[in-house]
Amino acid sequence: MKRREFVSLVGSAAAAWPLAAWAQHPTIPVIGFINGTSPQGYGHFVAAFRRGLAETGYIEGQNVAIEYRWAEGHYERLQALAADLVDRRVAVIVATSTPANLVAKKATTRIPIVFTTSSDPVELGLVASLDRPGGNVTGAVTLNVEVVSKRLELLHELVPTASVVAALVNPVNPNAKTQSRALEAAARTMGLQLETVGASTESEIDAALAQLAERRTGALLVDTDAFLFSRRAQLVDLTKRYAISTIFDRREYAEAGGLVSYGGSVEDVYRLAGTYTGRILKGEKPADLPVIQSTALQLIVNLETAHALGITVPTSLLARANEVIE
Repeated sequence: MKRREFVSLVGSAAAAWPLAAWAQHPTIPVIGFINGTSPQGYGHFVAAFRRGLAETGYIEGQNVAIEYRWAEGHYERLQALAADLVDRRVAVIVATSTPANLVAKKATTRIPIVFTTSSDPVELGLVASLDRPGGNVTGAVTLNVEVVSKRLELLHELVPTASVVAALVNPVNPNAKTQSRALEAAARTMGLQLETVGASTESEIDAALAQLAERRTGALLVDTDAFLFSRRAQLVDLTKRYAISTIFDRREYAEAGGLVSYGGSVEDVYRLAGTYTGRILKGEKPADLPVIQSTALQLIVNLETAHALGITVPTSLLARANEVIE
């Protein structure tokens, strides 16, 4: 684990004290932070959330406390974790990852909720509208699901000879259906055959990639999903082992050795969620805070991986990249 990430995680663990520890500071508000995966690999996102809080004057450990709850990739645990935060009467619940959003929404209509998601929050039923959320929920959206068709176009540009493209999805994520519909429509437009494989556990990821290798599938798109993201080292290793050209949604995949990534800045969305949380702590109502969308998009190309796979990245694509890893 990188030192920077370890320090962030240690800070997270230190901050996640029982509420009793803050009994001597009755004026300090407590934020409940819930996520469907594990803290490993999320240190920089949590740090971005803290930066957003700091922009509004709240510093963890000084004038605000944060109770962290991680489902460790087991989405079925989220309901109990959310119920615990509600029982503790936290001031705000910050739900990061779409499965956590939906569970938090069902858990309370009283406690303000700030979400981060890559899906359409209106379609998910989180808010009544983007401009006027209504109720106790608002949040920040990253451009990931919306650009899934563009991701497929980029993959086709990288591997133009692949007539069959696979998509790896987590079937228990509500995002899966939305992304699959968009991918199927884009594939038809480009004259491609789309094969969808699912994985919601580590062993299922192994089996899915082995299955694609057996079929000699040369191109793969990995859907936006918190669990799959938490297993990015495993995914990158398998796509390299089986020589499958793969496009991902987040820059961290490319940094870990993935071929290419294209999508919104998740770090920016966590920061925005932090600023909204701070504003709510200062007295603003979620119903009055429009859902905010991060417009930052990043195209990252890992040339070292491209060379290892024997792929020549088009010059036109390199020219559009925000970053090229060599």
